[in-house]
Amino acid sequence: MHFNQISGAVVDSAMKVHSALGPGLLESVYLACLVHELNQRGFHTAVQVPLPVIYDGVRLDLGFRLDILVEGCLVVEIKAVDGISPVHQAQLLTYLKLSHKHVGLLINFNVVHLRDGIRRMVSGDPPSTISSESLESLATSGVRPASSVSPVSSVVNSEVSTAKQAS
Repeated sequence: MHFNQISGAVVDSAMKVHSALGPGLLESVYLACLVHELNQRGFHTAVQVPLPVIYDGVRLDLGFRLDILVEGCLVVEIKAVDGISPVHQAQLLTYLKLSHKHVGLLINFNVVHLRDGIRRMVSGDPPSTISSESLESLATSGVRPASSVSPVSSVVNSEVSTAKQAS
């Protein structure tokens, strides 16, 4: 499945969640509901994926976590804040770089119209396909399936990207 198809489905799912719940809830609520919606649509999701920093050949576990990783290739960061700030955008770009992923979505549910709270960001050149190595790496990284993860509050993160609207 192509990045655009996956990100489009995530945006559509987020809009469904936002339409049902509206703004004003905790980030963890939106995260749990979005993961549920994506799983209902048949997407593989991983929640609170540990993201180490590799420095000088040493793996440093510093507490970075991806809110949601969809199909092993799309990073989704959830927010429920007054507004997306540059630090939120920088966070997503950092996560894309550290995870070697190409596309990420920053979704702020604390807006009247969700289309105003979505930022799609791209980092580096896209891989031609989602490789089996990428999926194998995900499987061996200790990522827990979404069904075994209780809703948790997300790390305060921010990333900036070009706003894109999907259906």
